[in-house]
Parts: sequence; structure tokens; C-alpha cells
Amino acid sequence: MLKPNEICDEAIHTGIKKANYTLMQVVLLGVLAGAFIALGAFAAALSSHGVADVGVSKLIAGAVFPVGLMLVLICGADLFTGNCLMVVALVEKKITLKGMLRNWVLVYLTNFIGAFIIAFLIYNAGLLSTNSDKLGGYAVKVATNKANLTFVKSLCSGILCNIIVCLSVWGAYAAKDIAGKIAIIWFPVMAFIIGGYEHCVANMYYFSIGMMAKMNPSFVENSHITPEKLAGFNMHNIIFNNMIPATIGNIIGGSVCVGLAYWAIYKHKSAPRAVNQGSAA
Repeated sequence: MLKPNEICDEAIHTGIKKANYTLMQVVLLGVLAGAFIALGAFAAALSSHGVADVGVSKLIAGAVFPVGLMLVLICGADLFTGNCLMVVALVEKKITLKGMLRNWVLVYLTNFIGAFIIAFLIYNAGLLSTNSDKLGGYAVKVATNKANLTFVKSLCSGILCNIIVCLSVWGAYAAKDIAGKIAIIWFPVMAFIIGGYEHCVANMYYFSIGMMAKMNPSFVENSHITPEKLAGFNMHNIIFNNMIPATIGNIIGGSVCVGLAYWAIYKHKSAPRAVNQGSAA
């Protein structure tokens, strides 16, 4: 495995590579990443939705969800939250701000496309009818609860989320074999799911599938959400109470708390101290 200071060099190299992708590469890699995360999110929901004990339910979901990030990092894809680490290459002056922002914007949009496609396919495949429509009810419940968060809660939860996700990505740079990558991805991402933090790309899937499920009266009934709370599941709350603050939080958590922190530790060159050589008395 790479040593901690060598991981920082690998992060810089990866940031340079991502900033120089062609438009077609960015678009396709972004769509794939959104799809991979959505597939992991659906599998986690399916495996845990019927478990009454909250702790056990979260543990099961946490054990399954990491498959999405495993596919991203092992098979190759571009995930917005992981690409927050491109800031390391930026502060090393290996890429431009324009190049980084181009990647972020395109990847963010294409992550949504990939997540939406999977949600569309799942809904139209009738998979939400699993367990007598309870899975559909769970989709409505999850999305409604996320839409009813406050700005501050989504922001703070987003920071916590991408600290863990980017530490998983950072650690995966160190691993030189598949088993090592799986181990460093699996356990931290499991902790993120158990904690219930806000991940903007995963939420692209949750809100897409939730909006579709909301159109089915049986799914709404099985969600056991009050009409007042369900009314809060609307585009205004999705965008301003969740997606915007969660995205900002994800950027802070990944770029500042992980990327810039490690850059400061291993790459920042402090000004040399002046040595005081006073004359002998």
C-alpha cells in the first residue's frame, strides 16, 4: 500500500487526469457513477426496509450500500463527492480553477442523469411493489424525511457525509489490490449509511424514486407519512432544504476537511523560521 504522503501524490495525479478528460469521458463516467450509486441505494433499501429495529435496519443497509462506491472506484466512474478531492491538485497548481469547476459541474449534472435513469427503470420494472407495496412506501418515506430537513441540518449532515466518503476514496488510493480497495471502501461507507448523513448524489436517486412513488396512492399509504409532512415533499424543499445545503456540505467535507487538510500536512511549505543567533555576551 502507499504511505500517507504518497497518497497525497496519487490524489494530485488523479486530479490532473480528471481535469483533462474529454467531454465524452466526463459525461459517460458521470452517468455511470450516478447509476452505480443508485443501484447500491436501491439494494440497500430493498434489504433493510422490512426490518423494524432501526439499528439493525441501518446496519443491513450499511452493509449493502457500499457496492455503489466499490463499482465507482474499481470499475471506473466519476462521482461528484469523490471529485471534491481535485482541490488538492488545484492548490498544488497542477490544474486550473476553471478546469476543476468544469469537471464538477458536468459530473454533478451527469450523476443526476445516471441516478434518474436507474430510478426510472426500477419504478417501471414494478420493483417498488415488493413486499405488498411496502418498498414503495419506504421510498416515499425516505424522500419525504429528507425534503423536510432544515438547511442547517442538511449542511452539517453533508459535511459529515463527505468526510467519510472522501476518506474512503483517499484510502482507496493507497490500496494496490482489489481486496484492499473493497475493505477501505466498505467499512467507512457503512458508517456513513448507519449515521444517516446526506450525500447529494445518493439523494438524486432518493428524490427521483420518491417523486415517482408519490404518484402511487398505495405507496403513499404504505409510507405512513402524515399529509402535512407529505406536503413538504416538494421541489422547493428538495432544492433549498436539501440539495443545495447538502452539496455545499459535501464540498466542505471533502475538499476542506479531507483534501486541504492532507495537503497542508504533506505538501504545504511553511516559510523557514529565522534562526536567532545573538552575539555572545
